[in-house]
Parts: sequence; structure tokens; C-alpha cells
Amino acid sequence: MDLFPFLPFLFTLISCNVNPKVQLGPNSTHHHHDYCVLGGGPAGLQMGYFLEKRGRDYIILERNTGPGSFFNVYPRHRKLISINKIYTGRRNREFNLRHDWNSLLSDRPDLLFQRISRQLYPEADDFPRYLSMYVKELGLKVRYGVDVGKIRATDLSSKRGYILTDQHGSVYKCSVLLMSTGLWVPQQVNFEGSDLVEGYESIPVDPEEYRDQAILILGKGNAAFETAQSIMGRASRVHLYSPNPVRLAWQTHYVGDLRAVNNELLDTYQLKSLDGLVEGGLEDIAIVRRERGNGGRRSGQRKKARAKEGQGRGQLYLTLAELLDDSSRNGSAKVKAENLPGYHNDNFSLRQPYDRVIRCLGFRFNFSIFDGSARPVHSKSARGRLPAVTAWYEGRGTPNMFVLGTAGHSLDYRMSAGGFVHGFRYTVHRVLEQRYHGNAWPATKLPTSQLLSWLLKRVNEASGPYQMFGVLGDVVLLHGSYCEYLEEFPVQALSQLPTLSGHRVPEKGLLVLVLQYGLNHTDTLGPNRAESEWTRAWRSSFLHPVLYYYDTLPTEKDMRLRPIGWPLPRPKAIHHMIEDFLTEWDQPISHSQPLRRFLENCFQRDLRTFYAESCFRFSLTSQKPPLFCRQGYLKKQGIVGNRQLWQHARDAGLMPDLQDTEVLRENPQLPQSLPHTEAAVTSAMNFDGL
Repeated sequence: MDLFPFLPFLFTLISCNVNPKVQLGPNSTHHHHDYCVLGGGPAGLQMGYFLEKRGRDYIILERNTGPGSFFNVYPRHRKLISINKIYTGRRNREFNLRHDWNSLLSDRPDLLFQRISRQLYPEADDFPRYLSMYVKELGLKVRYGVDVGKIRATDLSSKRGYILTDQHGSVYKCSVLLMSTGLWVPQQVNFEGSDLVEGYESIPVDPEEYRDQAILILGKGNAAFETAQSIMGRASRVHLYSPNPVRLAWQTHYVGDLRAVNNELLDTYQLKSLDGLVEGGLEDIAIVRRERGNGGRRSGQRKKARAKEGQGRGQLYLTLAELLDDSSRNGSAKVKAENLPGYHNDNFSLRQPYDRVIRCLGFRFNFSIFDGSARPVHSKSARGRLPAVTAWYEGRGTPNMFVLGTAGHSLDYRMSAGGFVHGFRYTVHRVLEQRYHGNAWPATKLPTSQLLSWLLKRVNEASGPYQMFGVLGDVVLLHGSYCEYLEEFPVQALSQLPTLSGHRVPEKGLLVLVLQYGLNHTDTLGPNRAESEWTRAWRSSFLHPVLYYYDTLPTEKDMRLRPIGWPLPRPKAIHHMIEDFLTEWDQPISHSQPLRRFLENCFQRDLRTFYAESCFRFSLTSQKPPLFCRQGYLKKQGIVGNRQLWQHARDAGLMPDLQDTEVLRENPQLPQSLPHTEAAVTSAMNFDGL
């Protein structure tokens, strides 16, 4: 049942329960909407498209003057790391989205990011331009200049709504709140001397500002390496310091780890050209400033020159808080030699002073705009920087508040692409349609005999499961002679499938198709890094399709107790399709045949496909022809043999050479005599028997 026709009555109740201490300005106004989308970045606009397409009552609220304002500032050095691969050799739009990390989804085939930029790694300024075009051409309802400073919930428990108040005192009331504000609050660590550190958000971006300076960067993510790469040609040395070793995206398969486009400093580090990486904790360090004395190693003339350039702020040292005494704390210049690690260990890696210390520790979600009635719970992952969400992106403890985009990345943090445009563009919208409007998850009804072909089509072109590997999967509900195919379901919510999708699980069970990387960690670029023999598909390391068969729906407990690293609980049967160098799972022996045999084992029926001649003979000689013939040929469907098909079968080694030239006729009609029919059937059965 659609709940939103009852909103006027609902908000009459809400207004009676609003905190009486909240004072509205004299010029304040009230706005009522079914959906409030807070944030006009890519996640908010993507959700706006789906709401607009369905004709829902919604408003997108953006505090700045245009969409995607984050990208007007970040990344600071203006180069995106999201792939914009225009030329794929294919014209299949769905397949091409596998390699287009910037475009949002729409029903407009021309509304792609490539209209704005054709660079593989585009300029950051291009993205807000694309988002503006997206808003204009789709007619999305966006209200700019609305800076929401407070969000509170009503007192209606699980049916609660949300009330948003902006800088002018205007109030926006909604039944469903969709948070798409992203991460923009700089992540900081409090330690002694943190006030001496410059933030990534405010540092100068002109490399000349760092000429002949020694730079210490706190952090080893893309922001830190992006900054280092920009200045390393001017700085005297650049050191990066953080608790963990650098994680390379091409090793971890996580696109948020260090990308090759930013990693030039690894060369200068390993080839010993003054730059380097050091591991150590952040909470226990201190940054202290020690003024240069007259007898210092730099001359007075050099000191004056540096002061003229705005760099004469004294030298900065990294030390340990436990080495400081009262006289050397709070940024005091009274730092003695014994307050520095180099005094106790003359081989301490960071014993030399720095001219600048820069913080590049990423960003966090803005929790400050929520009052106690609406504040999301901090996630356990990502050091609490993100709100905790359910498997369907609803905030934990905040019913009817969904977290979109980068802020919803706690669900698959460091596992998949949910924190990036090419991942989050596929999430949430179908959940809303089922819950609030009673529209079941879209499903394609297929004869069971066609399931194999449909699965092969999806693994070879679907972009959602490919980008959101291990998170979104296709669910196949098995009804015997037919099946229902649901695309891009959040597999961590599989136990809630009937509630979230509106589809019951049949007695025959279900299949789940996901793409995933292998758990056998290997040298990513070393020898024997890939499997090529289909009998060893389970050892595949690279991205490959995996099918899980369950005769009953897994429970919530099953989901919690699933093996470490598995996206799903142990199934009754599992099938890995061998990894493929071309990511093309369409070969008859290595891909199609093993998959068909797996399905036959699950269904306990023959799923082979046959030419019309074979079905003709089976219809004459068998009381129960194969399923393909019953659902295809006998319903005037199927494939009729001709010269090209027969030749392809022989070239592929699927059947022996034929001597009977009558079989190789161009006429696709059935043979006119039984002897010819028998010859055709005999040969066709050799082919069909795969």
C-alpha cells in the first residue's frame, strides 16, 4: 500500500509533537515533501533521477549555488582518479558502464560524462559541469542555497518523519530522509602540536610555495600521495608518515587505495632519491617547533631569505609526547635535544627537521547537524568516520533515514566500490519503491530452459554486479518450469529478501549470482597469478562469477556466521566460473558447459539445447522430450540448423566432420525424407550432448 497519501494527517500529528522550544524566524516557511534528499552531489542527483522517473514528491536541498560543489575544491590538485574509458570496442551501453566511472544512470543514452570530457583521468572541474547538465536535461527538483543546520526526528517511532531547519529558519518536513551529503569534514587527530600542522583543505597548491623545503605529510592515501606528487619536484624531501603501510589498489582491488596515477613517490623512495615512507602511530606523536639559533647550520642571510618567503617559522620536529616536559609543550620554542627521538636513537628515521607538516587524513561524515532524536550511530568500520547502515542502507537506529553515496560506504568499506560514483549509482532506489509504494522488485520471468543463456548474458555485460562485486548480486527464484530473475539485489540482505523485494521464495529454492575476487591471495603481477583450467575455477584470484544455490532462504543467523571473506553463507552447491583474461565468460567448454552441468545438478533435469531436427526426433520417439524442446521447439521456438551453425560447431570441436552433404543444406526447412532426418539427428546429438 502506498503510504504517502496519508502524509497530510501524519504531519498534523508531527506539528503537534515538535519541540516547543524551537523558535522559528519571522520569515520562516514550511515545506512538506514525501522525500527530502539532503545534498546535491552525485548520490543525491542519482536518487533524484529515480524519484523523478517514478513521479514521486521530492526535493533535493543543496547548500551551495550548484551541484557537486565538493568537486569545486577537491581533489586539491584537480585531477580525478575515476576512469573515463570511452573506447571499449563495444556499443553495448550496459557493458560500457563497466568502464565509465563518472556517468550517472538515466534513460538517456547520450547523458554520459564523455560529453564533457574525453580524458581517461578527467579534470575535477569537469564533474560539476556534468552534474549541472544532468540536472538541467532531466529537470530534477533541486533547491540551491539551502544550508540545513539542524535535523530532528518526530516522535512516531518506526513511522517517524524528519524535520530539517535551514539557515533562514525555513522548515522542511518529510517522511523519508535521504542523506547524500558525502564526506567533507576533514579528519583530524589530536596530538601535542597539532595546531602547527597545515590541513589538506587549506594548503597552497602552487609547487613553487614548497621550493627547497622539507615536507612531512601525515597520511598515505590518495590525498597524501596526490599532494606529494605535486610538490616533489620542488621540495627538498618529502616523507609520508601514518600507522599503516601503503596499500596499492592494484594489489588490494579496492579503488580507494593508492592508485597508480598518484604513486610516483614510490619510485623516488625505492630508488633512494630523498623521499620516503615511515610507519608509526599518530595519537602518541608530537610536533614541536625549535627556533634556529645564530650558530645554526643555516646562515643568517639564508634565514632572512626564508623569512621573506613566509617560511621563517622555525623548524618543526616530529617527536613522541612522552619525551616532552612542561617547558617544551604547547608549541614552545624551549625544546631541548633530549626532547627529540634523535637524542635517544641517533638512527631515528625522522630525526631531521621539517619546514612544513601537512595533514592528509581524509574526511568524515558531518554528525553535528543532527540532534539526539535523529543522530545516526557511528559505524565500527572506517574508524567511526561513517554512519552505520543496514544491508539496505537504512541508518541503524534511524528508521526512514537512508544514507546514500560515499557516506553509506560503511557497508562495504575497503571491500567494494560503494563509496564511489560507479558503485553507489546502483543502490537503494528499488528498496524505496517496495517499502513505501508496494512496487515489487522488478523481475524477469523466464522459462527454465532459457536461464543458462540469461546468466551468460548478465555475467558478460551487467555493470551493477561488476562494479559492486560481492555486494550486489542477481537472485533467481526457482519455480520449476520457470524462474523469476531479480537484478542487483544487496546480497547482505538476502535473509530479508521477501520483505525488501516483495517476492516470496519458492519451494524449489534460489540461485544467487555475484562477481567476486578469489580469497587465495597471490602475487598480483607474479608468475602463476591466474588460473586457466576450468576444473580449477575455484582457485581463481581475479574477478569472476560465482553462483550459490540454496534450497531454502538463508536466515539472519546464517548471514552472521558466514565464512570470513564470503559475501554469502555456505550454500548447498556452489559454482565458480573460471577467471578470464578478457573478462568474457562466453566460451563453450570453459564457461558454458560447466555452468550448464551445475544448473542441471541443482535442478535435476536436462538443460541441453537442441537444434530443431533433434527436437523433431525426440517428439516422435519420446513421451517426454527434453525441457528445451518442450519450452522451445514445441512452442514454435528454437534454433534451426544451417551451414554457418554447423560449420561453427565443427570449427569449435563440438562435433565430428560430416560426410553427408545433404545435412549442409542452406534450406532451413525440415528434411523431406526420414533417412536425411536420421543423419541430421545423429550428428546433431553429438553436438547437443555437451
